Amino acid sequence: MLSLRAALQRGVNWNCCRGFSVSHQAYHPGKKGLVLGVYETEKEEENFKFTNAGDSFDKVVSGKLRDQLTRSGPSLKKGKTRMFYGLHEDFPSVLVVGLGKKSAGIDHLENWNESKENIRTAVSVGCRQMQDLEVVQVEVDSCGDAQAAAEGAVLGLFEYDELKKKKKKVVATQLYQSQDQASWQKGVLYAEGQNLARYLMEAPANYMTPTKFAEILEQKLGAFKDNVRVFTRTKPWIEEQQMGAFLSVAKGSDEPPVFLEIHYQGSTDSSQSPLVFVGKGVTFDSGGISLKPSSGMDAMRADMGGAATVCSAILTAATLKLPLNIIGLAALCENMPNGRANKPGDVVKAKNGKTIQVDNTDAEGRLLLADALCYAHNFNPRAIVNAATLTGAMDVALGSAATGVFTNSSWLWTHLQEASIVTGDRVWRMPLFDHYSKQVTESTLADLNNVGKYSRSAGACTAAAFLKEFVTAPHWAHLDIAGVMSNKDEVPYLRKGMAGRPTRTLIEFASRLSNDKNTT
Repeated sequence: MLSLRAALQRGVNWNCCRGFSVSHQAYHPGKKGLVLGVYETEKEEENFKFTNAGDSFDKVVSGKLRDQLTRSGPSLKKGKTRMFYGLHEDFPSVLVVGLGKKSAGIDHLENWNESKENIRTAVSVGCRQMQDLEVVQVEVDSCGDAQAAAEGAVLGLFEYDELKKKKKKVVATQLYQSQDQASWQKGVLYAEGQNLARYLMEAPANYMTPTKFAEILEQKLGAFKDNVRVFTRTKPWIEEQQMGAFLSVAKGSDEPPVFLEIHYQGSTDSSQSPLVFVGKGVTFDSGGISLKPSSGMDAMRADMGGAATVCSAILTAATLKLPLNIIGLAALCENMPNGRANKPGDVVKAKNGKTIQVDNTDAEGRLLLADALCYAHNFNPRAIVNAATLTGAMDVALGSAATGVFTNSSWLWTHLQEASIVTGDRVWRMPLFDHYSKQVTESTLADLNNVGKYSRSAGACTAAAFLKEFVTAPHWAHLDIAGVMSNKDEVPYLRKGMAGRPTRTLIEFASRLSNDKNTT
């Protein structure tokens, strides 16, 4: 797979799949496929309405596309396709895909831009169908939004096949007949950022150890030496920082812990307070002594999704040259049940001196984050945003529809929500009441308990309340991404597997923050 920078330099999007070009006709080296969008009509007497690119292509082929589409059946519904052959010498395969209604826009009930989501879905469907036909080069209609089209193409074609002999065919996509290359390239970078997070999350835990995770990010960020510094902190440094909560989790595994620290200097003002991203990085979560059920435990290779998404977002911010300073912190370790592991009832001490009674060793993510959040305050942060696959309770509450956000800042919430409307990777605000704090601050042996007093009630809320005990910054948001960790078929432009959500929302949020000089 080419790097993000190489993709930009070549002016095309090389997706994470490999291949060659073929159609039902004889193989034509260098020939391309074309994906065009068509709208559902608002008038009964009309069958369809082409996009500008569709109209242009139809004129080139003397109306043959319109004629064949009309003859081939009823109007195309959203996400449905028809393939045509032999219309144009340069494009042996032309696929038309339904975009839904042209009048679609921001849906305030759904909290997203329906038009952008329709484009992402349609383009992903079209590109995958071309991939199934082993068409190696595909030009894509912008459908009126080149960024959304690029995101649909790049996200839709990704599949983790790193360890398989039989791999997906490479499909190179590029924009068809449009001057909006800048928006297309922006969409490519947003999607490649999410695909990196998907890659990191999908990799088996014996391949994606804390050390390997840090090495991959060091290597990728090495292209930005002028304004990015990466520090891979090892166990002695973590001990010096008195991160006792983090270390208490890490000691249950033979894999050494790593505290990854990334500094991106995007602002010309070096004194500008940074946005600090903090990610939970448990590269495998067995539950520790409070062992998880074996069914589905393999998915816990993605329990480092918080670290994967925030680090991928910073890499993308550096590639986009966003004019703000960002610091990324990822506490990386495994949660395993060896003879040194935390035992239920043990008491550990966090970096800020607070003691924690560990009544459930499977509530380990909040222990890592407690120390990382304390450390984040060293940088006089403009805002702190942490992401973590923290609680099964969040999956129960929201499922895969949205990331749950707990925040002490309406300013921060507004930016996150507005960003998510644009990306379609939604967020939903959850309560951060003192009601929940009381349930974690009443502990028999310590200052705090790592589980709520009423263990079956409001698990996501009590976890957030626990984290709040380690935050003094006025602008902090905790993103619980457990429900959006994986995708079955809920997001149509993502294949089944680890989702890499909400990377694009974090990127868009950072982009918006770079243009906002206020914090109120």
